[in-house]
Amino acid sequence: MELLFYFLSFLLLFVLSLYLISTSRSKATPKTGFKNYPIVGVLPEFVRNRFRYLDWTTEVLIDCPNNTAFFKRPGKVHGVITASPAVVEHFLKTQFENYPKGDRFIMLLEDFLGRGIFNSDGDLWKIQRKTAVHEFTTNSLRNFVMENVKVEISTRLVPIFAKAGETGQVLDLQDMLERFAFDNICKLAFNVDPACLGGDGTAGGEFMRAFEDAAMLSSGRFMYVFPLLYKFKKFFNLGSERTLRNSIRIVHEFADEIIRSRMEERSEKKDEDLLSRFVVSNENSPNFLRDIIISFILAGRDTTSSALSWFFWLLASNKDVEEKIWNELEMIRERYGKNIGDTYSFDELRDMQYLHAAISESMRLYPPVPVDSKACLNDDILPGGMVVGKGWFVSYSAYSMGRMESIWGKDCRVYRPERWLENGMYRQDSSFRYPVFHAGPRICLGKDLAYIQMKSIAASIIERFEMDVQDKDKCPEHLLSLTLRMKGGLHVRVKERFVATANY
Repeated sequence: MELLFYFLSFLLLFVLSLYLISTSRSKATPKTGFKNYPIVGVLPEFVRNRFRYLDWTTEVLIDCPNNTAFFKRPGKVHGVITASPAVVEHFLKTQFENYPKGDRFIMLLEDFLGRGIFNSDGDLWKIQRKTAVHEFTTNSLRNFVMENVKVEISTRLVPIFAKAGETGQVLDLQDMLERFAFDNICKLAFNVDPACLGGDGTAGGEFMRAFEDAAMLSSGRFMYVFPLLYKFKKFFNLGSERTLRNSIRIVHEFADEIIRSRMEERSEKKDEDLLSRFVVSNENSPNFLRDIIISFILAGRDTTSSALSWFFWLLASNKDVEEKIWNELEMIRERYGKNIGDTYSFDELRDMQYLHAAISESMRLYPPVPVDSKACLNDDILPGGMVVGKGWFVSYSAYSMGRMESIWGKDCRVYRPERWLENGMYRQDSSFRYPVFHAGPRICLGKDLAYIQMKSIAASIIERFEMDVQDKDKCPEHLLSLTLRMKGGLHVRVKERFVATANY
């Protein structure tokens, strides 16, 4: 059955290729925007560029009026892709109610994410958002994150780096950061330590690998040449859909076991983690709790590790930026009377203005969530005059927006943290120009916690270790999952700058 499926897919693509050969390029319109062919729309260009989707859409949007383009391919996939702040503000804020996640988005991710906060609309989303807003503004949650990050850095991350420096071992920094973030978010979500970074972490390691596969394969559904093919593969349990089903089963079993044990001890650990805060309500079913927690793990694990991987790659070819960060850390140590190797408090992290700017600048160029989509409920007209039909999708590309001269100037492709500073202090920009943490009513609640984690890790590594990134002059190939990852990882050699005063 599986061989038959792949044979039919190949045959279909072969017939399509013959059709394209017989179609003159003069029929490809318009001159700006995506090339739309008769019947098949942008499908030929999509097939040719889907493995470089971000750069392809960026190239198209740069030359479009209002940096916005119409997109159509078979399967009733009609929509608009934009890199315009005005358009982003229109559908993320001004006309928020007219642009929910939509049935297509939810359906493609529902097997994995269920109806958690990142995959729900309407009243279901509002209930989760209301609870999450309250919990994410508590000092106890911030303190819980701070303590977990300190422990993970001092007992696992730094010792691994130090040992690698002594032995000359090559580290996959992306993998390490993903493991770090996974351990940390599992503590935050479940108060369970899977010990994926260091330790044995056998069960946790299987969970993490299954989670990674589930995220990758679920996002792959959006990139099918023919959208309904995934349903065929799912029905007959073929190929990637079979792997996805097995991965989701492992993720759900791991999460369900934790939820069952936590609900049995409902009276204990009331305020320690996110799960405890949602378990308090008797109205939340085990499946609903699982959906919520999986969504938070996805947000906490994949986004921060992606952001830091690209940050350290950029530092490798921008040593002047690394030196400025190190100088800032030295001034903060002198101000607070700290030694190299000491962990940083919340106030000390807040004083790291240049480091904050450097991380923000790396996310401008390599946003952890490079593309996001909504669905149009009713016909609408976007700023600039483009019409959007009922049932169409509207996507914004944060990746493309970071490369628009109309937004960031002629040096938009240059890594320059100073663009975020004013009189030495970090200057917040509009979330519609910089939608890295989304914008409008669904803006990311974990933004401040993410910066705490990223700045803590970056400061601890930079002040202690020098890093030699292999192939630093070649941009890593993008690996599109639900977040922006590096294909093949980020391989580095490290050495200690000097022996630290603090023990680890």
